[in-house]
Amino acid sequence: MARDASRLVWFRRDLRLDDHAALYHALRAGGPTWCLFVFDTDILDELRAEGVSADRRVEFILASIRELDDALRALGGGLMVRHGRAQDMVPAVARELGVAAVCVNRDYEPAAIRRDAVVETALAAAGIALESWKDQVVFECDEVLTQGGKPFSVFTPYRNAWLKKLTAFHLKAYPVRTYISALAPPPPGGLPSLAELGFAPTNLSSLKLPTGMSGAEALFDDFRERIDRYKTLRDYPAAKGPSYLSVHLRFGTLSIRRLAREAHERGGAGAETWLSELIWRDFYFQILWHHPQVVGACFRPEYDALRWEDDDAKFSAWCEGRTGYPLVDAAQRQLAQTGYMHNRLRMVSASFLTKDLGIDWRRGEHWFARQLNDFDLAANNGGWQWAASTGCDAQPWFRIFNPVTQSQKFDADGQFIRRYCPELAKFDNTRIHAPWLATPLEQKMAGCAIGSDYPAPIVDHAQAREATLARFKAVKGASEAPED
Repeated sequence: MARDASRLVWFRRDLRLDDHAALYHALRAGGPTWCLFVFDTDILDELRAEGVSADRRVEFILASIRELDDALRALGGGLMVRHGRAQDMVPAVARELGVAAVCVNRDYEPAAIRRDAVVETALAAAGIALESWKDQVVFECDEVLTQGGKPFSVFTPYRNAWLKKLTAFHLKAYPVRTYISALAPPPPGGLPSLAELGFAPTNLSSLKLPTGMSGAEALFDDFRERIDRYKTLRDYPAAKGPSYLSVHLRFGTLSIRRLAREAHERGGAGAETWLSELIWRDFYFQILWHHPQVVGACFRPEYDALRWEDDDAKFSAWCEGRTGYPLVDAAQRQLAQTGYMHNRLRMVSASFLTKDLGIDWRRGEHWFARQLNDFDLAANNGGWQWAASTGCDAQPWFRIFNPVTQSQKFDADGQFIRRYCPELAKFDNTRIHAPWLATPLEQKMAGCAIGSDYPAPIVDHAQAREATLARFKAVKGASEAPED
């Protein structure tokens, strides 16, 4: 292929201009470079088929590509935006432009791999190459393996091997702007509106969630001022501890290399702890790539024999924040209202669904997939299987989070609970974690009658714990489990 042959960059999970692998390699080749984004109806139609008429993620993407288009136009290029099946649209645009290659950053989800294979076949039939690059992870697929050449299934040795392999080269940014003159202006056409995509507005703007590259920069700048306190504050949902960058990582409005470089170079307990969280992200991507069967099945196949409870009423109560356990309910209401849930609460909520209610982790995983702004298949699946004790390096099955003690430990003064369960606001800092223990007088003084103003617990934790131990023992043949 001639070095100056034209190329088309297909943006997907990488909605930024700088430090972009595929864009860099396309521009560096020297020929005219066009940019494309496709609102894939295979994805959007699936949302609508489930009755979703409004989705914050669609709005987030639309706002982010609008900013990306503006940035590209300021440099002489622009973004072509199409609405249809990506596997049809991408080859069609490539043929229309007469490019020699389509450049993409690799995606590791099974559905994306199948889609890209279809696109590659269609392009090849037209004499067009598909060139792919690593971009959404620091290390991918087979880059970090055991000494025996096999994929890791336990995080700590994976992290150690990841850190040992890491060099400055792996975190170096791609200098996109060095070759920016190769950008080609797009054919006439604008961006679709939300209505044209078939979606209604959400509360995204009122949430003041920063979007696009500028939003990512603002959040990153803010987090850098707090990163040294990350290890201390990250588990407390009422504290400003997390980076809040997860949705930006999901859609690639800033580069994982930049974040990992900042953490690695800064050092200290806070930055090192945050870097470990970024390594977890790589870990789950390689698990998904090596073990695609985890989509719908347990990583540890013996646990596919678990007999889960089929209780729609309790599942609905969990989804809607009506379990009677304040921390769980506050977490679920935060998710419904904002599309975000604090990481500690994701673990608590998932443990409650699977080990207090005994409901299949797959139902919870699907609910999170519909609700989370930052939904990522690899991390969501890995997190749910960790909590359900069915996955790799999972929480041991005999360790069961107590929703009350978790509440007392991580929201001691009830600040988070009061924000999302305001009916409990007047209970004191003792009763707010288990309001069903309040006396009738205490309930009256708090203006909240348990069972009417706020639900009584839908399950007894101690009894549920015993039922879960029995459920796993039936599969494992385990002896008596230690106490949690």
